[in-house]
Amino acid sequence: MKPTLSTLLLVSMLLSSSFLQFAMADPTTMAAAPIPSFCDSKCGARCANAGVKDRCLRYCGICCQQCKCVPPGTYGNKSECPCYRDMLNSKGQSKCP
Repeated sequence: MKPTLSTLLLVSMLLSSSFLQFAMADPTTMAAAPIPSFCDSKCGARCANAGVKDRCLRYCGICCQQCKCVPPGTYGNKSECPCYRDMLNSKGQSKCP
């Protein structure tokens, strides 16, 4: 009887702690990322003339999610979005198209 009671108590404590963490989540941090359609439309325009379009869209999407902006046009204009401009890959080259 005692092992069953202690097991039940342990399981209930684990479940209650997971519900408590979910309930205490900050709703403002959940809404910080831009709407995916925003990044999709901006990156679609940015990568319209790209030779390897799927790669351009992937990296542009990553940069858009982190920087919350995409420079206008299909090339250049990176000065309008410094975060986008300054993001580098592991080789020290510009990560964002």
